[in-house]
Amino acid sequence: MKWTFDWLQDYLKTNLSASEIADMLTRTGLEVEDLIAPVAPIAAKIVECRPHENSDHLHVLMVDDGSGTLRQVVCGAPNVRVGLISALAIPGCVIEGHEIQSGKLRGVLSDGMMCSGRELGVNDDHSGIIELPEDTEIGSAVIECPTIFDAGITPNRPDYLAVRGVARDLSAAGAGEYIAPQDDTFEISGKARNVNIKTDKCRAYKLAEIHGISMAKSCDKIASRLAAIGINPKNAPIDATNYICYDMAQPMHCFDADEIHGDIIVRLANAGEEFTDLFGNKHELHDKDIVIADADGILALAGVVGGARGMTTDNTKNIILESAYFDPVCVRKTAKRLGISTDASYRYERGIDPTITGPALMCTVKIITDACGGNVIGYNAAGIDTPLNPEIDFAPDVFFKKTGIEMPIDEMQNILLRLGYTGKMDGKSWKITAPNSRVDVQIPETVVADLIRIYGYDKVGLNYVPEKVVPVEHNNLNIPLKEKLAARGLNESITFGFGNSRVEEILTNKPIIRIANPIIVDLDTARNGLLGNLLIAVSNNEKRGYPDLNLFELGTVFDGDIPNEQHTGICIVRSGVTSPKHWQKRNRSVDIYDVKSDIVSLLNGQNFTIETENPPLWAHPYRYGALYQGKKKLAEFGELHPSVAKKLKIKTNVVIGIVENIDALPRPTVKRKSIKLGEFQPVTRDFAFIVPNDFPAAKLVAAAQGASNLISDVVVFDSFEMPDGQKSVAFTTTIIPTEKMSEDDLAKLHSDIIAAVEKKCPAKVRDK
Repeated sequence: MKWTFDWLQDYLKTNLSASEIADMLTRTGLEVEDLIAPVAPIAAKIVECRPHENSDHLHVLMVDDGSGTLRQVVCGAPNVRVGLISALAIPGCVIEGHEIQSGKLRGVLSDGMMCSGRELGVNDDHSGIIELPEDTEIGSAVIECPTIFDAGITPNRPDYLAVRGVARDLSAAGAGEYIAPQDDTFEISGKARNVNIKTDKCRAYKLAEIHGISMAKSCDKIASRLAAIGINPKNAPIDATNYICYDMAQPMHCFDADEIHGDIIVRLANAGEEFTDLFGNKHELHDKDIVIADADGILALAGVVGGARGMTTDNTKNIILESAYFDPVCVRKTAKRLGISTDASYRYERGIDPTITGPALMCTVKIITDACGGNVIGYNAAGIDTPLNPEIDFAPDVFFKKTGIEMPIDEMQNILLRLGYTGKMDGKSWKITAPNSRVDVQIPETVVADLIRIYGYDKVGLNYVPEKVVPVEHNNLNIPLKEKLAARGLNESITFGFGNSRVEEILTNKPIIRIANPIIVDLDTARNGLLGNLLIAVSNNEKRGYPDLNLFELGTVFDGDIPNEQHTGICIVRSGVTSPKHWQKRNRSVDIYDVKSDIVSLLNGQNFTIETENPPLWAHPYRYGALYQGKKKLAEFGELHPSVAKKLKIKTNVVIGIVENIDALPRPTVKRKSIKLGEFQPVTRDFAFIVPNDFPAAKLVAAAQGASNLISDVVVFDSFEMPDGQKSVAFTTTIIPTEKMSEDDLAKLHSDIIAAVEKKCPAKVRDK
């Protein structure tokens, strides 16, 4: 999306520079990818003029451009002469879409280009270079070149596809005062031809019929703004539709009224029906494509591209102007299938303001009639203009729960009002509605996103008080269940909502929900269970030397491919041994009673019975159990079947616990505190030292712990006496990096730990 700074200032009264505006837009969610300040052509005086040695029409000029050094330019215009002041495009200027560069013409260097009126866009004269008044200041800009913003628009923000939408957002962020446009309202009048909508994929369709126009060029303002963003001006009617498309995000289309026979019909295409677009390309349509037609056939592919029949030309005298709302999904499917992408389809696909069709039509009519004259013989309309945005139930305290930031209530209200929200904004429960252009706002979380981006992402974490206890309603977050499992030494795993069909086939008999367009071949289903992804994680970790895992995942499981055919479950996977190696005790392998205890901890003392019949495919047939309350199965646990482990290339023992649906579990209410997690994974290193028999191991641990603030834990795992009155003590250190560490960094830290222990204790590192 491109727009010029002066265009933005039509709707935003601001004292900020273009650079400051770009920074503010990026901070509030609209990334400005480029800020283009074009080099303007300047006034230059011809000081010398001589014929080109290798040409019969070119001249070699020496021109004064105000820099103090004469510039050599090769020019073929017939009116060049000494003393003439004209327009010089120096290297870097863009003229008619081409950037001027230094280069040789017929073997002679030309460091710029002298320009005609047409090349500058000020008139149609191309017979020679433009002749400027004698009192023109040398080196001054000949034409204005506005600063251009180029921003990347995310699919969820269709309002950013209008200059007005960008201005409103900037105003809400404090960049200036929003200048609300004074658009005319739409009223049906006159004798324009009828509109007949025959499909529910067109919500609203309006037209205006203008007769007796004299095809003319657009005014300088519109032509220059379109040219600046890369759209070549053609004529006033076409330019007007392009301009409103960017100004208001309402795609428009102009038809030649004399080529249209009968009423305008909006319908679905017939399967196999052919259509030729305005570029001459032929398309075979499907029965789900929306078309604009008349009595003789198709005129345009709705929301995508106009047709060859009915398009406006330089000879057009009477026009029909269209402004409509088409279904975003239908437009996108048609555009993608046919491989067509236009400014219109780009906007319709994302969803436009359904109430703007009337004002957009009136604005476009005014632009056209001001430039081309003509009489509006009538307007007509079909469909409805009602907004699509729902009323949202929003509680102000949700903002704190989602972001950890305390924002004053009055600040929330001010931000929402500046963004155009309406409704009840008092008490603990608000009922608000987003502006009509914000078709992306459907749930409270989107409101939270709007508040935080305007309030400032830089405030995240600054005023969050970790010690503050936050009561949480856990109907959706399920935090209490996660905290219980975490307290039992389990680490939460969050995997994709997709699954691997080959893995699911060996784990369960449940239906497999395949994905039509998987992201990668190994994630080709909507997962029918949580176990598959966790076992893949176990296999991958074991390959890398980490067989001892204690994982759980609480997430969505899909029962079918229809909306709401899903539920939330829990899966627990333990593998390897129960604890790190330690000198005081032997390790034991995890067993099914470990995961049984994990599941029982979630029942809050509820009674249950255990059955061992009918184990699933993943379970060992003689090491399996299921927890029941009456005939209701609450959960199951067991050891991974050896044949399944072999197929997944898992060599260590694995035990599994599954709660198929968490709705069967009681929901405790708990209070939680924030836990700060490190950005980098921990690293462990083992050390062994020889010390006197009577020297306490605790002092070794303290010395190692004090070697660096990166060491979070030191655990002794081995100790034995030696014949010479000494003993060996071995311990594991856990290092939590605060930044990236290389092998050299770790080697230095390793040396620092040895040095610290040997300095503070009568110890010597053991070599063997």
